[in-house]
Amino acid sequence: MIGIDIPGFGRLALEHMVLDYNGTLAVDGNLLKSVGECLTDLSKALKIHVVTADTFGKVRLDMKGLPCEVYVLPPKDQAVAKQAFVIRLGADKTVAIGNGRNDRLMLQTSALGIAVILGEGAAVETLQLADVACVDIVAALDLLRNPLRLTATLRS
Repeated sequence: MIGIDIPGFGRLALEHMVLDYNGTLAVDGNLLKSVGECLTDLSKALKIHVVTADTFGKVRLDMKGLPCEVYVLPPKDQAVAKQAFVIRLGADKTVAIGNGRNDRLMLQTSALGIAVILGEGAAVETLQLADVACVDIVAALDLLRNPLRLTATLRS
């Protein structure tokens, strides 16, 4: 668990991390460098779930051996399916990270929503519903590895 009190934002007691794959952990279907190391480190504190449409059909191969569960969604109603996944886990103990329009509801529903902006960009709706935006996935994951960074960003 990752716990932190953020003045003006509230207490976070995070047990789960839900991540999109393409555009978040991968670009053009290729897992980004350093992601595996970050996920392995964070798996000591969080249960990691990758929930994706798997646009390039490579998520299971690329995530093999990493400490996470992979869920491939059907093409219909992905935003609602991702939100429902977060609710089943317990939104109040979940951090969600994504970039696409189909990630917007899970970021909004989670206790902490982080949008990332990689090579394919980020949907404006998703950015507006996130609590924090980062310029790459390692920076986003490092917020959780160094939670006082969240305090610096989210306190009021």
